[in-house]
Amino acid sequence: MLIKSKYITPEFKKKYNPKVGLLALSTDLTIEKDFNSICNKLPLDVFVNRIHNENPLTTENLLKMREQIELITEKILPGEKINTVAYGCTSGTIAIGEDKVKEKIQLAKPDCYVTTPITSAIKAFKLMNIKKIAVFTPYPESVNKTIYQYFFKKNIEVLSFGTFNLELDADFANIDPKYLSETLIKLDTNGADALFISCTALPALEILNEVEKKISKPVFSSNQTLIWDTIRSVGYKTPVEGYGQLFKK
Repeated sequence: MLIKSKYITPEFKKKYNPKVGLLALSTDLTIEKDFNSICNKLPLDVFVNRIHNENPLTTENLLKMREQIELITEKILPGEKINTVAYGCTSGTIAIGEDKVKEKIQLAKPDCYVTTPITSAIKAFKLMNIKKIAVFTPYPESVNKTIYQYFFKKNIEVLSFGTFNLELDADFANIDPKYLSETLIKLDTNGADALFISCTALPALEILNEVEKKISKPVFSSNQTLIWDTIRSVGYKTPVEGYGQLFKK
């Protein structure tokens, strides 16, 4: 049956939830689950497309995503306006550059709000007056250097740095959350304002509250800050319980 356009009124269109596009890595086993854990309960709709990512994790492989970003973004609801697009790779954003990621996404979805894990983390740090951090990643040394250098350029002091020194997203995702929590609690966070856990594939979201209580400091993770910035950008301002202090902001 053909539906005439007169039945799709401006008033009806206003009833639609804001649309969020998520660019998830082809190798990431965690990020969609984390988005669903929070966003399924909220008045917004998330549409996911996956971008090819090669293992092992190296800066060279991360850079290969740069030329895919526009096309992969275009394929999220082609022709439809997207309110916010989230690019789900912390180390990839640093390798490619925040401005370049934003440029590529907005070529496909003009005027959309663009966020990334590292962009959202810096935004969260500024909001909560975080200037000194402890960092934990699953990455190999070559990628860890880029994380350290990024924070240095942003005038965020890294007081300690822990890592699993792994190279595959599947290995990141299959780390036991209990073991991850125990590892994070043992980190040296003396003098730090907060702990930042880098990587969208790490199963960190579910343990943030637990680690915060143990170390008595705010704890941030890539997916947590990315989801927080995403939902705030489309107008959802209500606190969300269970995922760290940030979601109360």
